[in-house]
Amino acid sequence: MTFNRRSYHKITLCRGRSQVEYADQAPHVGANTLFLVTPRVPYRWLPLTEAPAGYSCLFDDAFLLPARTGVVLAELPIFQPGAYPVWEVTEADCVALEAIFQKMAHELVSGYAYKHDLLRTYLWELIHLVQKLQPAAARLATHGAAERVATQFTELLERQFPRQSPQPPLRLRTAADYADQLAVHVNHLNRVLKETTGHTTTALISSRLMQEAKLLLKQTTWSISEIADSLGFADVAHFCTFFKRHAGQTPGDFRHLAVFGV
Repeated sequence: MTFNRRSYHKITLCRGRSQVEYADQAPHVGANTLFLVTPRVPYRWLPLTEAPAGYSCLFDDAFLLPARTGVVLAELPIFQPGAYPVWEVTEADCVALEAIFQKMAHELVSGYAYKHDLLRTYLWELIHLVQKLQPAAARLATHGAAERVATQFTELLERQFPRQSPQPPLRLRTAADYADQLAVHVNHLNRVLKETTGHTTTALISSRLMQEAKLLLKQTTWSISEIADSLGFADVAHFCTFFKRHAGQTPGDFRHLAVFGV
């Protein structure tokens, strides 16, 4: 499977050893693996056993719209930007997940006139079970005023990605840009993010820029100059300096090593 973004959401339960690589994260290897796919984040899946088994459910936002549950998919913690949606599940949890997948598979081939309404119900049941199974350490805390500002910042940041073309460049590039957009003082934004995430505004922006830069270097044939323009750098020299400071190597070296799988 190629390392790329998909245009759909996918929930997969895989029995048997497999490797899942997400964004710029190190590959996850394990058995009884549960992983989520969103249009925002590229991934690659590699089975490590001869005959892996399991289920996958593919869907888009439009399929869930008629359900009118009041829950917004993008607001669930498992679909939040920055979530690492791949983890091991126990045998008992596998059985519970498989029961829902089996109901969905059965209904897909039924002649029931309202089967798509029923499938939406099963899908929400699956999504909520997956949410409950998410490791406790990864769950979001109850939102207070600071958390709301942090969430709004993250949404603004993620809204600019993924980059689909070199032009136009990023509109929001600095801490001051985000503070202006959120109508707060830049010092307040920095303090809130430091309290809620442990990182400064500039550090969070730089981390996300680095993640996207690595993906563009690995996935696209854009020139380094085009990537620099797309990410809002004044020129390619500034981009190369930024990249080397954070990655310890030049963009060209990173792309060369990525191409040859080093």
